[in-house]
Amino acid sequence: MLSFRKALVFALALLSFFFIFRSHHQGNQPAPYRNANDLPKPASLTKPKHDAAKKPPKQETTQTAKIFSTPEAPAKKPKLQISMDDLRKRPLRQQLEYQFPYDVESKFPAYIWQTWKYQPSQGEFKEEFREAEASWTIHHPSFVHEVITDQVAVHLIRHLYASVPEVIEAYHALPLPVLKADFFRYLILLARGGIYSDIDTSALKSAADWVPKEVGSDTYGMVIGIEADPDRPDWADWYSRRIQFCQWTIQSKPGHPVLVDVVANITQETLKRQSEGHLNKDHNGIIEFTGPAVWTDTIFHFFNNPDFFDMSTSKGNISWEHFTGMKSPKKVGDVIILPITSFSPGIKTMNAGEEDDPMAFVKHQFEGTWKPEELRHIGEIFN
Repeated sequence: MLSFRKALVFALALLSFFFIFRSHHQGNQPAPYRNANDLPKPASLTKPKHDAAKKPPKQETTQTAKIFSTPEAPAKKPKLQISMDDLRKRPLRQQLEYQFPYDVESKFPAYIWQTWKYQPSQGEFKEEFREAEASWTIHHPSFVHEVITDQVAVHLIRHLYASVPEVIEAYHALPLPVLKADFFRYLILLARGGIYSDIDTSALKSAADWVPKEVGSDTYGMVIGIEADPDRPDWADWYSRRIQFCQWTIQSKPGHPVLVDVVANITQETLKRQSEGHLNKDHNGIIEFTGPAVWTDTIFHFFNNPDFFDMSTSKGNISWEHFTGMKSPKKVGDVIILPITSFSPGIKTMNAGEEDDPMAFVKHQFEGTWKPEELRHIGEIFN
């Protein structure tokens, strides 16, 4: 039996040991949580850190692509905060770049944009367009598919470009519906991205099949196709460019530099013509003004722009010669170029394949629906 003195000593020792243990234990504890951001994140919500040594970048080796070897576009720049007053003093291209920043590593937005005088739900919508229009939804069931009428387009452009009033002014100034339709496709893709395709096109395959699987979707931001590759002496009598890029079907991520450039070009040219009193309703100049000619020139300008490519390693300008006779996709920087078969199968000319060709993705049904009747089917000489 313990004496009182021994019991007291034992109790003091036990109490001292308790305080020493408690002090040591508290010293190893983390600081108390102050808000939700300090709490540990679940593994499912934590983005893994990319370790270049452990995870090499995707290799774009593909037999079908035969990727065209050019320097990659530089990494995206961080977006600096600029006041609206300061932004309005900057050149139009810089205003557009700021309002619609580009990220090549982002996903392609799941939008399909088309334009026509009426929506499919209206009785005035042409029957010959119904099957073609429905094909886009059939092949892209998870996409938002919108047919934008002229009335809706006006309000949409006003909303998207409220901070860039020159663009809105140019859109309203264009004197023909076809000019507005051309301009709209660039405007909607610049601001929202996705796929634009004319109302007289049919989707033959999903956009997921347009680019070889081996090419990472985070390495490109635009998909275009060859519209014309007229290898004959009198090609200039029928086409505006020796190689002409298609603008009846375009896929893009928002903010792509090509779209910034073409929107700025058309806006400035429209306002210039308006101030000089030269805007008119002549259909003959549409291809050069807003159509495939200016679109083609803008793309080639991008391919040869030192702001986006390290030209010191280039063997010369990229020209039509790099794309004539294409049978498989090519990649220039962050742009995928598809052969003529992809968006123009079954035209029976320029070595285009048929609709059952593995590279056939979009069928253009009624060429020239925007033209007056006497100007349609200008390309029939090639058939």
